[in-house]
Amino acid sequence: MAYFAAVTYPPGSPERPLRVAIVGAGPSGYYTVASLLKAEDLTVSIDVFDRQPAPFGLVRYGVAPDHQKIKLVARVFEKAARDDRVRFFGHVTFGEDLSHAELTACYDQVVYAVGGQTDRKLGIPGEDLAGSLSSTQFVYWYSGHPDFMGLDVELDCETVAVVGIGNVAMDVTRILARSVDDLATTDIADEALERLRHSRVRDIHILARRGPVQAACTPPELKELGEIEGVAVVVDPADLDLDEASARALEDDRPATKNLEILQGYAGQPPEMAETADRRIHFHFLTSPVELLADESSGDGEAGDGEAADRVGAVRLERNRLEPRESGYLAAVGTGERRDLPATLVIRAVGYRSVPLPGVPFHERWGVIPNQGGRVTDPETGEPIPGEYAVGWVKRGPSGLIGSNKPDAQETVDAMLEDLPSLPPVDDEKARPEAVEELLAGKGVRWVRFEEWERLDRLELERGKAQGRPRVKICHVEEMLAALDARSDA
Repeated sequence: MAYFAAVTYPPGSPERPLRVAIVGAGPSGYYTVASLLKAEDLTVSIDVFDRQPAPFGLVRYGVAPDHQKIKLVARVFEKAARDDRVRFFGHVTFGEDLSHAELTACYDQVVYAVGGQTDRKLGIPGEDLAGSLSSTQFVYWYSGHPDFMGLDVELDCETVAVVGIGNVAMDVTRILARSVDDLATTDIADEALERLRHSRVRDIHILARRGPVQAACTPPELKELGEIEGVAVVVDPADLDLDEASARALEDDRPATKNLEILQGYAGQPPEMAETADRRIHFHFLTSPVELLADESSGDGEAGDGEAADRVGAVRLERNRLEPRESGYLAAVGTGERRDLPATLVIRAVGYRSVPLPGVPFHERWGVIPNQGGRVTDPETGEPIPGEYAVGWVKRGPSGLIGSNKPDAQETVDAMLEDLPSLPPVDDEKARPEAVEELLAGKGVRWVRFEEWERLDRLELERGKAQGRPRVKICHVEEMLAALDARSDA
């Protein structure tokens, strides 16, 4: 009797498609999808997992509501998501609904594309006082992220301090400064719109630890502040006097030169503009917060329900000077000169940070998954872990714009394709597309398919059209699922 061994086809062949899981449905995740779909001589089957029922991550929950044109990049991702080789599993939490072991057992390659889910800390006393928020919280709140609805954003105040001078700080400042009538034509979350409708904020102070040449924001974002109706931008001309090192750095930096020109324009405006303006935006360079002081009239000094009883009432600021390092970097060094700025809302916008994923290596200091060109590495040996990859902010840190994720994703996909010949394939039975569905169904997980998201998308657009807005977001997971179930029963 003759015995024949079962034929095992290599992953990526028509007989055995390469099975890829992508954890995270934001820009980096879908740029990875698009790159894989374009790969020549590759038969691939891709599943995208996200904790939220809605895809597109930063486009939906990070891009400011008054920047609708930037959100059009979602059309690129929609095209990739509608491909027959791609499935979306929304409302599925990695580490809870699917473990690391379960995912790696069902897929030949797993890509982590979770972005920056939290923020960096200032590391100063009083940072945990009520009224001290991160830009992550504030941006997710006004963008309608389900995890941040009901956030305590106290706008019954006249003065707000924004720590940082990157594009996120500009977004936060702009949303605080814009009129409600302007914001009511955007897709800002209804909860945030209603709170902003009753805002008493008059003065917004932007605190930059280094000088104007080192400002991280782009010229369009900086210029946009001066175009808000009823708002004056206040800059002390003395803050624009450059030290020798900053002047040299300016010579080959066109964006920094443009920023300085814009700031000089603000500094040259007549004082009466600020006096008569509805709201004012104040820039403070070479200034660092060193402590948040409690408002003595708030709270009773006793914490309850895990929250601080006291609210912030002022920011203690220290004047800095710039000191060049051997690398050429100009470091901000405190001078000891201090003053207090009254403010009952402080929003830190000093950078995002990724969080560890259960079972996945993580570099705590850098806030990224350790990797080499996208290949996840073992933190002890430094060797790549077969079949596991990272992309986007969790790969390189929170830097760059949305488009920066495209070449970053291509680098990771190139590594994935290069590894394919030596990749130990997963068991064919577990690699079946139905296997992960059976696994989730067995756990009672109610996942959201892309076709279902499209129904929610149409519903949001319909609600928006009725109000003259781009869309009215559904901001609670329970409401999303209920809307889907209601429509499926109709």
